[in-house]
Amino acid sequence: MVNILVVEDDEKLNQLICTYLNDNGYSAKGCLNPKEAYDLMYNSTYDLIISDIMMPEIDGYEFAKTVRELNKVIPILFISALDDISSKQKGFRAGIDDYMVKPINMDELVLRVGALLRRANIANEKRLIVGSLVMDADAMTATVNGEEIPVTVREFNILYKMLSYPNHTFSRAQLMDEFWGIDSETSLRAVDIYITKLRDKFSCCEDFKIVTVHGLGYKAVLK
Repeated sequence: MVNILVVEDDEKLNQLICTYLNDNGYSAKGCLNPKEAYDLMYNSTYDLIISDIMMPEIDGYEFAKTVRELNKVIPILFISALDDISSKQKGFRAGIDDYMVKPINMDELVLRVGALLRRANIANEKRLIVGSLVMDADAMTATVNGEEIPVTVREFNILYKMLSYPNHTFSRAQLMDEFWGIDSETSLRAVDIYITKLRDKFSCCEDFKIVTVHGLGYKAVLK
């Protein structure tokens, strides 16, 4: 399970973000200020941080700088009502990875979280092993029992994503937005075609299967 820490002093917005993330397969924990966040971070491990900027005592900039001193790679996403370029520049200089302006679209938030986690996962893990299947993100190769299965970059990324979050259902729209781009004019049918290709290419691997969740999308199930 991917653990996300939400630092936001607006309690209702904090609860809304956590609920939405939890409904999308993540484990989100909310707190109202950086002091609470520090305590939580010392006692638990988080994979991503979402933080407001304008908070009492310790603002988001100072919080991000402190986090970055402790952890060089954890993704940090700012959400703020501040829409000017100087605020954004200050955030990125403090070490954040992405910036969203309030009011935020929750579906877009989920997409950005997924993208940040995917980049962090590939950067940190490099290899994904599922039974006899080994996926190497550096070489962009996939082998089953030592035999390489030829895959395109998009096929590799789709399978790597799904196997990184087994049993999590990804909608066709989510996969399209993430691997073709939000502005892509490609039909959702392309997702079905790629899933069919992946099933055919990895039919020799008995350690997982890609399951159709009718009316929703697809998920990878480990055997």
